[in-house]
Amino acid sequence: MRAALLTCLSACLLAWLPSARGAAALEVCFNYGCATRVEVVLAEEGLAAVAAVLAQAVDADSERAAIARAVGMMQRLAAAQTPIEVDRGGNYRDGDVDGRMDCIDHSTTTTQFLELMAARGWLRFHRVLPVERRAPWLVLQHFSAAIEELDDPVPPAAAPTAAAGVPDYVAPMLALCDCGEVLADIAPAAVAASGLEPALAPGHNPGARFAVDSWFVDHGEPAVVLPLAEWLNGEGPNVQ
Repeated sequence: MRAALLTCLSACLLAWLPSARGAAALEVCFNYGCATRVEVVLAEEGLAAVAAVLAQAVDADSERAAIARAVGMMQRLAAAQTPIEVDRGGNYRDGDVDGRMDCIDHSTTTTQFLELMAARGWLRFHRVLPVERRAPWLVLQHFSAAIEELDDPVPPAAAPTAAAGVPDYVAPMLALCDCGEVLADIAPAAVAASGLEPALAPGHNPGARFAVDSWFVDHGEPAVVLPLAEWLNGEGPNVQ
């Protein structure tokens, strides 16, 4: 009975999260230098999966890992309406195929993905920055999307207010069964919903900036996220 109740509670919670619902339109560019621009509509179901990955983040470190995965997921969603699934890490493995992406395409499109995540309240520990550029030599410019760690985490977009405690539907659902132990599961969530934040985790570094570079990897793989200072100094996978 307890498992059935928790399953039902999960389903109700997903229905209750407005920020994770609804399709979204954004622009994807490809064919090098954003020569081709296509507006795609990312479906609600796919975006809900992205939101679920980001919702698992408990601190800035885990959110960066989630962002890396989410960028790859959103690329795969966009590939249903564009030919970008042919893209490979770097510039020289793509040939002249329609859908290839250089660093301008990647940095522009990934920034679009990140801005959608931020607009829907899925990013709690970071804000989106303008595209970054590194240019050790003028002919070797490289671009990347970027994020900055926040001083204070943003409250979850769909979290109940302190006055609400837990969603209204929980009490009547609990009344339908003899499963009082579920209250022990709900209590921590109610505390989290009260707006109280835990002490800063080790490694919390407000103001730290990071490159989110999907150019390094093949289509749909997690983006490379590394400190911006390292990226500016030429760090990253060795691809051409």
